[in-house]
Amino acid sequence: MTRARQDRLLGLLSRDGDWATASTLADAIGVTPRSIRSYVTALNARVAPSLAVESGPQGYRAAPDAALALRAGGDAATPRDRLHRLVRALLDAPDGIDVFETADALFVSSATLDADLSRVRGLLGGTELVLERSASRARLTGTEVAQRRLLSRLAHDEMDAGSFDLAALRRTLGEGSAGAEAFGPLKSDLAARLSAHGWFVNEYGIADAVMHIAIAADRVGQGRPLEAPMGTGDAAHDEVAAIVGELAEQHLDVRLGTGDLQHLATLVLTRAIAPGAASTSDRSRLEPDVETAVREVVGLAASEFLVDIAHDDFITRLALHVQNLRHRAREQAWSRNPLTRSLKSTYPMIFEVAVFIASGLHERLGIPLLDDEIAYIAMHVGGRLERSRRSDQLLTATIVCPGYYELHELLRSSVDRSLGQAVEVVGVETRVDPDWASIDTDLVLTTIDAPMPGDRVVRIQPFLTDADVERVQSAAARVRRGRRLARLRGELERYVDASAFVRGLNGDDEEGVIRRLGGLLVAQGVIDADYVDRTIERERLSSTAFTDALAVPHAMGMTATRTAIAIGIADPSIAWGGGRVQVVALVAFSETDREAFQTVFEQFVEVFSERDSVQRIVRRAVDFGGFLDELVAVIDG
Repeated sequence: MTRARQDRLLGLLSRDGDWATASTLADAIGVTPRSIRSYVTALNARVAPSLAVESGPQGYRAAPDAALALRAGGDAATPRDRLHRLVRALLDAPDGIDVFETADALFVSSATLDADLSRVRGLLGGTELVLERSASRARLTGTEVAQRRLLSRLAHDEMDAGSFDLAALRRTLGEGSAGAEAFGPLKSDLAARLSAHGWFVNEYGIADAVMHIAIAADRVGQGRPLEAPMGTGDAAHDEVAAIVGELAEQHLDVRLGTGDLQHLATLVLTRAIAPGAASTSDRSRLEPDVETAVREVVGLAASEFLVDIAHDDFITRLALHVQNLRHRAREQAWSRNPLTRSLKSTYPMIFEVAVFIASGLHERLGIPLLDDEIAYIAMHVGGRLERSRRSDQLLTATIVCPGYYELHELLRSSVDRSLGQAVEVVGVETRVDPDWASIDTDLVLTTIDAPMPGDRVVRIQPFLTDADVERVQSAAARVRRGRRLARLRGELERYVDASAFVRGLNGDDEEGVIRRLGGLLVAQGVIDADYVDRTIERERLSSTAFTDALAVPHAMGMTATRTAIAIGIADPSIAWGGGRVQVVALVAFSETDREAFQTVFEQFVEVFSERDSVQRIVRRAVDFGGFLDELVAVIDG
């Protein structure tokens, strides 16, 4: 557990990149500040004399060797590493392992190894594998496909956040496997060959495909090939199989049989090739029930969340993805997504739409969905919304530049060229004494001093400089953020009251907290017990811990009699969805407040994504009045 907490600390620091105090990190992990200091010492010891974590007056931040520290420690340095090494030994020995000899090899007692074998049994749930024990021997029994799935699971566990880590892949397969230097060129050549044949390559999925090719090569090298399937694939299937076979022989020096090639071709076609290329965009390839299910669910999501996604091109691409997903589900070949966490915290609204779509697809097609798979749907949704939201993000601007030859025209041209994605120039004032009060655009870009300084007024040079561009971009970001949070402040004052505020959530699990906060809204007549039950069901689909500090549990379906939010404060933090949070906001929306959903949801998450703001609110919010005051103060900056 200590090693896991050290790794979690390093993960938090690496992801954020900023300084963080010991108390802030302690709240996020659920330990004391003293423990944080000891974890930092241990992390730095892993890479001594280098540093994994820097210390300073502002606290701690990740050092350049942070990634190296996550991988340091050796094969059996931790219980997890020892467990993985034990599973690899079982997979490599068809006749089983001697328990006592293995304990000696791992430098642990036989009692410790017995405990590890119990953990192996827990790892095998749902894998179609069985751990058999007879006297001093232990053996794994099950199909070759099931054993490879277990190897895949170990490799994913070894890789940080689903990223393609060559060293972790080799640790999973063992030192006798192909060298890591072979995997990189194999991945590049596979992507190039697939692209040359007209497919769009999904870089997030191709790493998984290479991992499975490496596993197949390792198992075939041990004399454990897959049996050939009864039927042959279609032309695309055979084409991909030929590419994989050629590259495996070239880079890994192994000749794969028909069974392995057909299996790997299926994985590549459903995982590493993104829908949309010439060979995959034909709607005739779609299975009718998949297209129907996707069209229905997308229509419902567009209506429920008031988002512009019900377009034929979007539905076709998503349906092709879901069709591949269904094939992966049959193979239990899930695809990891390294962007899952960032998508969830940065675009909570988009992720929520994806959860709604995933739930509908589960009901209609029976596809079990994990967070990583939901994140891929979120990427489709985000791509569609980005097309329709771009114009909404533009701010209007007026340029004030006293006339001198064509100077104002040159300046406008420079602004359009450098800042066209952020602002739209709708007016140019060439007088030296313009009517400043009449300028009502979002921004005023002026080459002369303005009598009304403020966030929306930016002083620039007649010949636009890089520094000018940065100042305008910063001002635009401040204006956009100010508007978003101003809307949030107005909504919160309507939706939150003292009777739905709790300080002290310690000791409750997710379901207990949801029932406790939900009970406050039930008492107000805002929701009923069924809404609370549906909130728990939504939580089981995907954790609503959208940041390292905030969870926003809610039900799918806006059935509250009025919109209301129940707030719970936990100090210290409590466990939630694999992480820890300090603020829980149970949100109940009514049908009449659909348009407010996005404002409250996204901006509330934005406020609580900033560690300093969270700590300020949690520490000072001793009662409801204090909470609201601090929240408003944070919003107002």
